[in-house]
Amino acid sequence: MSLQFHWFLPTYGDSRNLIAGGHGSGMIGDRPATLRYLNQIGAAAESSGFESVLTPTGAWCEDAWLTTAMMVDTTETLKFLVALRPGLLSPTLAAQMASTFQWQSGGRLLLNVVTGGEDHEQRIYGDHLNKVQRYERCGEFLDVIRRLWANDGPVDFEGSHLQVEKAQLQRVPDPTPPIFFGGSSPAAGTVASQFADTYLTWGEPPSAVGEKLDWIRDLARFQGRTLAYGIRLHVITRDTSEEAWAEADRLLAALDPATVERAQRSLARSGSEGQRRMRELHGGGAAYEKGVGARSLEVAPNLWSGVGLVRGGAGTALVGSHEEVADRISEYAELGLDHFVLSGYPHLEEAYRFGEGVRPILERRGLAQPVGGRGEASGATAFLSPVSG
Repeated sequence: MSLQFHWFLPTYGDSRNLIAGGHGSGMIGDRPATLRYLNQIGAAAESSGFESVLTPTGAWCEDAWLTTAMMVDTTETLKFLVALRPGLLSPTLAAQMASTFQWQSGGRLLLNVVTGGEDHEQRIYGDHLNKVQRYERCGEFLDVIRRLWANDGPVDFEGSHLQVEKAQLQRVPDPTPPIFFGGSSPAAGTVASQFADTYLTWGEPPSAVGEKLDWIRDLARFQGRTLAYGIRLHVITRDTSEEAWAEADRLLAALDPATVERAQRSLARSGSEGQRRMRELHGGGAAYEKGVGARSLEVAPNLWSGVGLVRGGAGTALVGSHEEVADRISEYAELGLDHFVLSGYPHLEEAYRFGEGVRPILERRGLAQPVGGRGEASGATAFLSPVSG
């Protein structure tokens, strides 16, 4: 069994501290997300054996398509997990953009389809559909894209939200980009089971993750499909457990209570079921108000909910020694997870920490292919098979 690991590209900026915002709120790091800096992160991820970098979408970050397109020539094997929102462009144009990216990058595009959980943020882009309607449109969008990529002739489609006539591509992508898709609502599960290659979940305790994977497996089985599964987590890994938790304590101590309060007010209005589940892990900030340290926010062994105090989207981190982090990844893998989309503060340094500390342990356990220089296989592996950030 060989797991696939992905890193994160913070196109809003980076920091040694937790950055507040995201998923409908402004988000700016004190390390500007210049192309030069993002290329450094890309190089660190590539040399550390990460398959790809997830690049977020939203009003709170830079455009994912343009950013990653500018990075293609500065990397060799690194792939780009580009997040896109179906309501902001036509399915034919999205299919064409993906085809162009695959051709010019040599097949290094993966897609993370993000329906959008914040009504107020969607309206910024002129999208006034409600959540249920957005998922309906997302299914139609992916249906059209799949038909275009199949190249079985001109596509005519008449849906409730999208209509195309005689749509066809000059070039179809080779290989077809795998579609990653996330969501915890019933509507999300329906779309994922029909169109996703990989279902993504945010980092909840293993028991909750297992229940969610069983739910999607049942839905996919009804559709006659088999999916891959992935999880989105932050990671704080050090030589010893004490050092890792000391770093979590430092991140927690650097937070301003007023910032936490503002962030939780903003996240409380989210229409995302996944975001609601993230907030429940720390009681909407209540655990922080009572807390005596980082350990008070540990919601499962080595699973820390502190990131979600100020950050929208993925709000949990694996915290521990390299061996402990590898143990937790092994535990999640036993549930059937194939893909681990990770990040850390700051993203440049933490990519190396994971690559040098945790990955060799996973390689020895047979859960990861050796990175070039540590064995005969290279760090690039082929893909067999959407709440960005």
